[in-house]
Amino acid sequence: MKRLAVLGSLLLLAACGRAHMLQPAKGDSLPPAPYGADSEPTGNQLITPSVQARPARGDELLTNSQDRRSDQFDLPPR
Repeated sequence: MKRLAVLGSLLLLAACGRAHMLQPAKGDSLPPAPYGADSEPTGNQLITPSVQARPARGDELLTNSQDRRSDQFDLPPR
């Protein structure tokens, strides 16, 4: 049982070491180019998130806090 666990761990570790370009499976093709694009995106371009999908983090609100001015419409509920 212990041998099987070690062998399985080594197999998983070996599978993680692939470092070549991503290619579609045999018989499949990459999706068509988006409307208006000049060329088809590569596999690596397809898995890289865009700036919109992963925006930069802004910490300015935490480091540059200011006192709020009074709000004349901040009325208690009826």
